[in-house]
Amino acid sequence: MKYLYWGTTLLLALMMAASGTMYFVSEAAAQTFAELGFPDYFRVELGIAKVVGAVALVVPLPRAVKEWTYAGFTISFVSAIIAHLAVGDPVADVVPPIVASALLVTSYVTYHTYRRVPAAPAPETDA
Repeated sequence: MKYLYWGTTLLLALMMAASGTMYFVSEAAAQTFAELGFPDYFRVELGIAKVVGAVALVVPLPRAVKEWTYAGFTISFVSAIIAHLAVGDPVADVVPPIVASALLVTSYVTYHTYRRVPAAPAPETDA
């Protein structure tokens, strides 16, 4: 379970870090945001959020921070799917957020399974 967790989490984090970085350096990314009808500042905000979220997935942080990171990525992926479908983009443009969603769900489920520590048995007492 540990390997599945780390494999999916690292792959997801790399995808998000690369995607977030591309929002700053790629004219194609800026063009896509414009075609989807989003303002340019949203591209910058989402780029920052993706890079910060990628880091938050892989560094040791409190559980609540991890939960909010997973929630943020869920909202981002669902929104991306809806946005691409709403403007009539080809199915190929919807595949990356669907793949990212599958990785996210696997990472989330295995995070909870992997982090669950069995309770230590109660010590026996001689009464």
